[in-house]
Amino acid sequence: MTNTNDESLKHAVRERYGAVAQQAETTAGEPTRRVAQAFGYDRQELESIPATANMGLSCGNPTAIANLKEGETVVDLGCGGGLDVLLAAHNVGPQGRVIGIDMTDDMVQLARRNATKAGATNVEIHRAEIESLPLLSESVDCVISNCVINLVPNKERALSEIFRVLRPGGRLAISDIALKQPLPEEIGQDLMAYIGCIAGAILIDEYVALLHAAGFQQVRVEDSHADLNAYALLAEGTTCCAGAPLPSADETATDGPSLPIAATGCCGPASEATSPANTSAGSEQDSLHKRLAELTSQYDINRYAASVKVLAMKPAGAS
Repeated sequence: MTNTNDESLKHAVRERYGAVAQQAETTAGEPTRRVAQAFGYDRQELESIPATANMGLSCGNPTAIANLKEGETVVDLGCGGGLDVLLAAHNVGPQGRVIGIDMTDDMVQLARRNATKAGATNVEIHRAEIESLPLLSESVDCVISNCVINLVPNKERALSEIFRVLRPGGRLAISDIALKQPLPEEIGQDLMAYIGCIAGAILIDEYVALLHAAGFQQVRVEDSHADLNAYALLAEGTTCCAGAPLPSADETATDGPSLPIAATGCCGPASEATSPANTSAGSEQDSLHKRLAELTSQYDINRYAASVKVLAMKPAGAS
């Protein structure tokens, strides 16, 4: 049973991400493209889909690690504006099927519009929660997701649902945020208010344990070494962050060494006037994009969290 705190968190996520969907036409552009490239997408991929499908909220590129094949049925959990849905639709071809799931009405409507714009006839989008998927058991070949599982309050239930809908031998290939070490309380409080995707994340070892507990095998949760400070590009009017060079998609998609991180974050300490403690989280003027950018300028997020590639298989004999 989902408790009141879980419901409050879900409500906050719906409100904030719904606002992002409503602003998609105005926020689509070079900053969101550069963020997506920093997390593993190439320009050709991004130019093949409507610009509003990419809202700069990725933390990886799950379609690049999913090894999708023609004719497969794929589910994208927390599909947002349809970025990965549309890329997956191209990979599985007209005989395949891609199902996008999102719990936010505005995101569902945006993803449907983008699928129509892209002419993707093998795509369907449903409003639902990940902990209760409207899908038949053993009906899916691959489940993908992008920076969403960390937002789910009941991760055990979410992974159980993923396991249920996968066919025996099916696979999970997601991009997510996980923790390298526990967050200090003061940072956790700030990040919970403004980026659920960091404060809601769990330790890498815990992630592995939950996947095994759900029944998965061949489990891998690997640091992609992408620089989380890339989110600083989303803020309008940033100076050092927006102007700082970021790695190319090719550089961040490899398992190379971690990027150097400044001790005070991308732009140094924030002023007292703009710190989360002095800003209303409920203000309608405060966008998720700006909050992501502010936090990357205030905290050395890479010290605590990582963009991870999560891969796992449902055993061939499982049911």
